[in-house]
Amino acid sequence: MKRRVLEMFRSLKFGGGKRIAAVTVIALCLLPPTARAAGVGGILSLLKTITSTLQGAIGGALSGIQALNSTINNFRQQIIWPLAEINQAKGFVNATRLKYGNLMSQIQLVRNNSATLANPSQLETVFRSGQAPSVAQIQRAYISAYSPVPSATDAKPVQRNMMDMDDALAMASLKTTVVSDQTTQGMLALADQLEQQSAAAAPGSGPILAVQAQVADLETQAYMAKVLAAELRQEAAKLAHQNTLLKQSAASTRNLQNQMQQVLTHP
Repeated sequence: MKRRVLEMFRSLKFGGGKRIAAVTVIALCLLPPTARAAGVGGILSLLKTITSTLQGAIGGALSGIQALNSTINNFRQQIIWPLAEINQAKGFVNATRLKYGNLMSQIQLVRNNSATLANPSQLETVFRSGQAPSVAQIQRAYISAYSPVPSATDAKPVQRNMMDMDDALAMASLKTTVVSDQTTQGMLALADQLEQQSAAAAPGSGPILAVQAQVADLETQAYMAKVLAAELRQEAAKLAHQNTLLKQSAASTRNLQNQMQQVLTHP
């Protein structure tokens, strides 16, 4: 009998785990009935103990955790991020975009170029392009429309300085407007993107969108300050130009007085 059992064990071709399980089953089958009954009873008792433990202390704790999670989720959905109000806000954003989005797009596409002659039209096209690379073309188009500074033989040095400075500030302001238009287009695109995100935003993501909008607002204010600085420079140059004209008028008056005095004192 023992020899047959050993030969049967050797003939098993299972893997490690399956072979151990098969050996265990065969060993249980070979046990005496009383020992076999005692082993099965012990296993059933152990399983009963594990089941009662899971259903008792551990089951109560798990039920408490599930109840707490349910309470937290209800608090979030009803108090912190009320679902009905969120859906209402999303609907308002979508309705507003549907109502005014097309009109705003049409306004952005309106062209208000007014120049009719060739050189002024070219200059106007350049500084209304809203593209920063076109800044390099402003000086050539400006000179073509307003002519260059006269040569030293055609104007006095002070007059040439005034004209050169006025042209420089005028071109600087035009360049600033080009970059400003490009920045405005970027801000409008960002605003449209924020509107789309807010229409499909998940609960709790509002502060993130608010931070993005605040950053965009800071960028806009920074560039508005730059445009304001350009206007202040323009006003300062205008005052300087007027002051120079007064100085020239005073110098002309003094020269006239000297000439009249010479005429009166001439024998």
